Amino acid sequence: MNIDESVKIEQHEIIEAETAVSPSPPQDDQTPPEPAAFEIPWAVRPQPVPEGAELKHPSLYFNQELAWIDFNWRVLHLALDERTPLLERVKFAAITVNNLDEFVQKRIGGLKRQEAAGVRKLSPDGRSPREQLDELREAILVMHNTVTDLWENTLKPLLKTEANIHIYDYEELTPGQQAALSKYFFDHIYPILTPLTVDPGHPFPFISNLSLSLAFVIRHPLRATTHFARLKIPKPRWIPVPPDPHSEQDDSFLRYLPIEQLIAQHAQDLFEGMEIVAVQPFRITRNAGIDRDDEVADDLLKMISAELRERRFAAVVRLEIDKRMPDNELQFIMRELGLTGEDVYEVDGLMDLTACFTIAGAKRPLLKDKPWQPAIPYPLFLEGRTKDTTDIFAIMRQGDILVHHPYDSFTASVQCLIEEAAVDPLVLAIKLTLYRTSSDSPIVAALKRAAEQGKQVAVLVEVTARFDEANNIGWARELERVGVHVAYGLVGLKTHTKATLIVRQEKHGPRTYCHIGTGNYHPKTAKLYTDFGLLTCDPELGRDIVNLFHFLTGYAPGQQYEKVLIAPSNMRSRFVAHIQQEIAHHQEHGNGRIIAKMNAIDDVRMIRELYRASQAGVQIDLIIRGHSRLRPGLPGYSDHIRIISILGRFLEHDRIFYFHNNGAPLTFIGSADWRGRNLNDRVELITPIEEPALQQRLIDTLELALSDNYLAWELDANGRYTLRRPAENESTINFHKALMKQAKKRAKKKRKKY
Repeated sequence: MNIDESVKIEQHEIIEAETAVSPSPPQDDQTPPEPAAFEIPWAVRPQPVPEGAELKHPSLYFNQELAWIDFNWRVLHLALDERTPLLERVKFAAITVNNLDEFVQKRIGGLKRQEAAGVRKLSPDGRSPREQLDELREAILVMHNTVTDLWENTLKPLLKTEANIHIYDYEELTPGQQAALSKYFFDHIYPILTPLTVDPGHPFPFISNLSLSLAFVIRHPLRATTHFARLKIPKPRWIPVPPDPHSEQDDSFLRYLPIEQLIAQHAQDLFEGMEIVAVQPFRITRNAGIDRDDEVADDLLKMISAELRERRFAAVVRLEIDKRMPDNELQFIMRELGLTGEDVYEVDGLMDLTACFTIAGAKRPLLKDKPWQPAIPYPLFLEGRTKDTTDIFAIMRQGDILVHHPYDSFTASVQCLIEEAAVDPLVLAIKLTLYRTSSDSPIVAALKRAAEQGKQVAVLVEVTARFDEANNIGWARELERVGVHVAYGLVGLKTHTKATLIVRQEKHGPRTYCHIGTGNYHPKTAKLYTDFGLLTCDPELGRDIVNLFHFLTGYAPGQQYEKVLIAPSNMRSRFVAHIQQEIAHHQEHGNGRIIAKMNAIDDVRMIRELYRASQAGVQIDLIIRGHSRLRPGLPGYSDHIRIISILGRFLEHDRIFYFHNNGAPLTFIGSADWRGRNLNDRVELITPIEEPALQQRLIDTLELALSDNYLAWELDANGRYTLRRPAENESTINFHKALMKQAKKRAKKKRKKY
């Protein structure tokens, strides 16, 4: 979960093992345990608001970077929370570290570049780059220490006692186990290791981003000279440990040793004839925020490929070391990497806890969330059963369909639409925006089939999608090889829209079928991320999406849109108009109401509009998973604004907007948050949902989220989040479980009619 949009659980190796007997997590009808007593820190610490402060005053805004740290604390709380099944806790600990790795690469790296460039402009909350870096370091240190302590002193012992998974330290191994692992070392590990010693003939080696290394200090026994050596730790990280014949552990036990501990024990074998003075692990993080100027790039694909090569050698922005590393060794590494003390983070335990994704994948179903099987949404399960539902196009002609993943099946809806279009002889063209997808994408396979059958296929592949650039470049080239028309994005803008356009030849002429969504065309994350999608053959929406693709592929910035909101064209102005209209309705009727659900909110201009609406008395609820720059509950400014954040087994990713509009509700879904990057620097798409029944489903979803008292956190004016708990005699409302129940009920109810 980026739990932000960067979470990539499916990429990690999964342990294959038999199910162990283990306690079951609480079922729906059982009273859940109390949430973790640990009170999470908060980093934002806003300034006091002076009397009469104008809406641009820095005290009215949280710092974006520090607010992100507070978001990651809420992720970490899922690992701290005893209500979370054990292996899910391990997973969330790994997600916390993965999130932090990406944050350091992008945001810390960016702030360091600003400082180096002499940027003096303050953030909207009034902080300089240096002030932000100082506060972020302090906050990250606390988080580093907390997650490491959680692993070493809570999760690792619980894995042994509750999951039959024993993570060894080398000192725990019996002589027999050590002998077996020594043989394994020489047979499987020793031949692939490349120790690199630094001396006048051997310069300091290149160290790749986020790779784990061992640092050795070695001494010549005769000359008494000391040398530094570095060894890159190979994968996999976990080495299976043979059973101890004298142990009571049965065959269901999984036993693992971190590979770096085994290598460290064989240091003498790597440096035969030298004395080993010290051996410690370390890990570096490089800046991922490379400056680029795509305004002058004549080939965007070549520019991004060059950026990937440049990023590999980018400046180091963090050095993680074992806390027992000798100071002279540390100082040597710092000098070679050009670092200062503020870049160093000590670790007292296992380094790089993203390795725990593998442990979290162990086959222990009773220690995980109960698997969820997405429902086939009505009316799509009717396909082929009646003369009016012969195919998905016939079903879409009956009316708009709203799907909500992962509660509704992505495979049976969005993927089905694209796969059927690829082989339908009446389909003339398929156009699609591809921001992120899976490594074995059935969407890409369908597009290739369509092109091979002679259909016109056009795909906008966003090659600047952070950390997915290489994957997307690969897909783009593969699609081009089979004749797909591939565009690589627009100069100066990142294409973040989620849209598919299908043109089909029918009795009365060509007809458009569209999918407009809030999430990526990624079948694997569709099982983890919550996203809405609209399947429609509305001709007005179809014309808008035709115009959007002309803009994306054909340099047509003056395109007009009847219904949809497009950034950076008309989205900001349309949203502002809806907020101002809500103010007018409230002044006349007293019923102003806005609910918005997003990943994050940080656009200062939009926040000022919300402050004005609150000052006018409009009731505003924001459901923001990630960071918020808006301060809710400030007297005189945001008295009528409430913010909650929901985190749980699924990553909240959908964007939904509701305006009461004096009883004639306006509802929207789409790809954009109210963030500066979405409204100014990206091509984004928001569509209205106009069918009353579908509108009501969106409103009900928002109201259900606001009523949650199990996963929801409330944000106060000082920046502190408080986890909601049911009041005495109040029923527990878990947003995710409630939506799963609704999806099952909806599917069963509709099926009974047929």
